[in-house]
Amino acid sequence: MLAETVLSLGLWLQFAVGQNTPERGPQPSISNSEGDLLFLLDSSGSVSYYEFSRVKAFMWDLVQPFTFGPKDVQTSIIHISTTPTMEFPFDQYLSSGTLQQAIRDTQQLMGDTNTGKALSYAKEKFFSDEAGARPDVPKVLVWVTDGFSTDDISEPMQLLKDMGVTVFIVSTGRGNYLELSAAASQPPEKHLHFVDVDDLPIITKELRDAILDVIQANRLHAVDITSSGFRLMWPKLLSQETGYYTLEYAPTDDLARKRTNQVSGAHTSLVLSNLAPETTYEVALIPESNVHYFPPQTTRVTTLAEEISPVQVLISESGPHSFHVSWAPTLDSVIGYQILYGPLPGNSVKLLEVDGKHNSTVVENLAPNTTYLVTVTAIYKSGKEKSLSAKACTQEEGSKVRHLRFEDMGPNTLKASWDSADGKVLGYRVRCRRQTGPSSVISVSPQIHSVLLTDLASGTTNKVCVKPMYKNQPGKGLCRMVHMQPA
Repeated sequence: MLAETVLSLGLWLQFAVGQNTPERGPQPSISNSEGDLLFLLDSSGSVSYYEFSRVKAFMWDLVQPFTFGPKDVQTSIIHISTTPTMEFPFDQYLSSGTLQQAIRDTQQLMGDTNTGKALSYAKEKFFSDEAGARPDVPKVLVWVTDGFSTDDISEPMQLLKDMGVTVFIVSTGRGNYLELSAAASQPPEKHLHFVDVDDLPIITKELRDAILDVIQANRLHAVDITSSGFRLMWPKLLSQETGYYTLEYAPTDDLARKRTNQVSGAHTSLVLSNLAPETTYEVALIPESNVHYFPPQTTRVTTLAEEISPVQVLISESGPHSFHVSWAPTLDSVIGYQILYGPLPGNSVKLLEVDGKHNSTVVENLAPNTTYLVTVTAIYKSGKEKSLSAKACTQEEGSKVRHLRFEDMGPNTLKASWDSADGKVLGYRVRCRRQTGPSSVISVSPQIHSVLLTDLASGTTNKVCVKPMYKNQPGKGLCRMVHMQPA
């Protein structure tokens, strides 16, 4: 738990450095951009009314300068809920005034946070004439999330990216960095933002500029840039029958090393791989048409610095006798990982070996209520090694609250009660996440097993969690959703 807290703080500091101040006043109009921009909006019951309204304001601030129309930018919204719903098709609102009003009128649906299902739904709509999507323009997905999902997102998100969709993620909660950085387009420093919901204006300009890099009309550009390659994308100029494209690329400091690729006129993207890290490449796209002349398009792309691993080690799913260790990133240049772990204080150390294709393992047969030092070492094909350590704490035996229940105590008030957890409990922490209104946290002594929860609006569904507190770390929390009857 300590390791996760320390690493999370480091990540927050990393994301805070260099952020811009909020934009003020009207923004200049942006033209010469063409693309379908889809907002994946968390509309589930895990988001408060206040958070939902702040995200809607952020969405409008983000797109307000764009020019909207069938030859410009089109926008749509898909709700994340129990069942995904499209608020309006891409081609319905093609002026700033009507789009602004449509975003204001968007209502929260509540329900479960089925993000994976919403992503699969988005894949259908992104390429659907019925949804107003256009076949030959850049596709951008902006997913605004509080960090929670009740279903798997990895497979449907990868399918979207494989189809050429550029994915930006804005997390306003305590999302899993490893999961979200894998879901976003690469590199995550450009496509993934962690920010409090009240600080969303801080990232507006940076995110808008990144979106513009994708949707600027008639421009050859690169996405998914890594240390060894990138994906080139360009507007559709040809067809299978009318010609082909020649792509030429070379390092700017050694143009004699030019390489050439040819693809059919049906293509609008190509992945270049096996490139040198931290190298700037000159790239030219030459449309070879047998019908019309199209001038070449050029761009300059710099690959990232060579990645090292691990740069993050996270401890999760801690129990009395085990915990889960994960690390990132996973690299092709790593053949395996060694995980050394032992109790603190002490000199006893054990070793686990993990294949280089994996980025997590479970450490088992541990002593309860004990602090361990965990060191993850990457073994590279070149023979070099890179290590990173973290502390992990096992829980006490039976360290879980049991039988959380509720009793109606009058208007807008409930009594939450629970049975005591085992072990040397130092106290209990009760968190109430209200559907409307602010969340609250109450800490009580170990002898107290009930609290009064007030200001629960009629007709709302609220989340209540009770967690036992121990010397080294919290125990396992127990959460329940409770619905207040309409007045």
